[in-house]
Amino acid sequence: MFAYAEPAELIDAMSSAARAESAAIARRLEAVAALFRSRKCDYAEAGFLHTDVYEAVAAEVSAAQNISRSRAGYQVEMAVSLYTRLPKVAEAFARGDIDLRMVQIVLARTKNVEDDVIGGLDKAIAPKLSRWMRLSKNDLRDRVDLWVADFDPAAVRVPPEAKDNRYFDVTPDVPGMAFAGGLLNARDAAALDQRLEAIAATVCSNDPRSHNNLRADAAGALGRGESTLTCECGAEDCPAAVLRESAAQVVIHILAEQATVDGDGDKAGYLPGFGVLPAEEVRAAAKTAKLKPVRLPGAEPEKGYRPSAGLKDFLQWRDLTCRFPGCDAPVERCDVDHTTRWPFGVTHASGLKHYCRTHHVIKTFLTGVYGWRDEQRRDGTVVLTAPTGHVYTTEPLGGLLFPTLATPTAPLPDVEVPEDDPDKAAMMPRRRTREQERRARIARERRQRIEINAERERQHQAWLAATYEPPPF
Repeated sequence: MFAYAEPAELIDAMSSAARAESAAIARRLEAVAALFRSRKCDYAEAGFLHTDVYEAVAAEVSAAQNISRSRAGYQVEMAVSLYTRLPKVAEAFARGDIDLRMVQIVLARTKNVEDDVIGGLDKAIAPKLSRWMRLSKNDLRDRVDLWVADFDPAAVRVPPEAKDNRYFDVTPDVPGMAFAGGLLNARDAAALDQRLEAIAATVCSNDPRSHNNLRADAAGALGRGESTLTCECGAEDCPAAVLRESAAQVVIHILAEQATVDGDGDKAGYLPGFGVLPAEEVRAAAKTAKLKPVRLPGAEPEKGYRPSAGLKDFLQWRDLTCRFPGCDAPVERCDVDHTTRWPFGVTHASGLKHYCRTHHVIKTFLTGVYGWRDEQRRDGTVVLTAPTGHVYTTEPLGGLLFPTLATPTAPLPDVEVPEDDPDKAAMMPRRRTREQERRARIARERRQRIEINAERERQHQAWLAATYEPPPF
């Protein structure tokens, strides 16, 4: 496209594309905000009194954009906040004057501003934002905070304490490997560091691994409840061999074809939460693992509401994740859902699948004209119809990776299902809605800021009193 373009044309194209990108994102968020307003009215009229509108709209956004529930939920919160509290900032965004980075920072720093004040702040800062585009994240944050302090001093965000930011993540990396790391309490980190060093030192000096490799392997031993490593020097009289301790009872599950385990095939396995596992890693794990075949379910439905251990095992490996469009919550955090509600739907693989708790609640309680409908095929494919009539199809991840798990199971009998209880949606179980949680957080943080400001003023007055010298007479 730009093979023969002049530099000036490239600069113009770049600038135009950046503005168009911002305008397109603004239009998407405006549509999300409008959907939220519409659904809020719809659910109120239908009597869905305890429905969390944020979660319900996030489900539609997740399916429409094929994104996760958390990303969809963040998008709904951002869109609603932008178009209800900062319409002037939204206009600048739609014109392409500012980008998404600026919008996110402005939204974050103005979260605690009272509703009766936010309009004036919006009008004051919106014309200035285009000139602030060049500022770094920290400088932009400080600039917005100054304006927030002028309009609503109690609304200036309170920095979280360092201890509240601690975390430890274990996430997949390249096939067969994972990243582990985070921010720990200093004493805990020191203890962990010493523990890794102690375990790494249990091999002899001829072990071929580097010190970093040994520390990484020591982390694995720690996870298994072991206090020593197996030395890889290869010597029969290795002095470290006598130090070897057995592992504690730690269980991980790996899904693989029998041919891979036997060495007759090289199809990768699957480690839940970490993705594909190379064939050689599967065979290495199989040497000391307990092997358990995944059995296909029988033709006859089970009698109880809860599936048997064998059927649940099959369903977990077939699905691997929540079956709602865009949701990747692992089955360990999901409920088994009867596609045709119990007791009319039978307990059988052809009519069972996994939904995370949020999507299970939405499917079960948000019914009728504004609700979701789902149907299930014998190979585990789920077809969902959204309140708007849009249709989304999801296939089981385990069945995609290992086609045997997608073998069609037995057909189910046709049954008559009575209409849902019209009051069921109104009793949708909730702890607190996102709006209630948002207001509680804002109130808590405003109290903290008021206390901080009062203490600063007290210290300032004390300093004035200590340094005051009366005039001579």
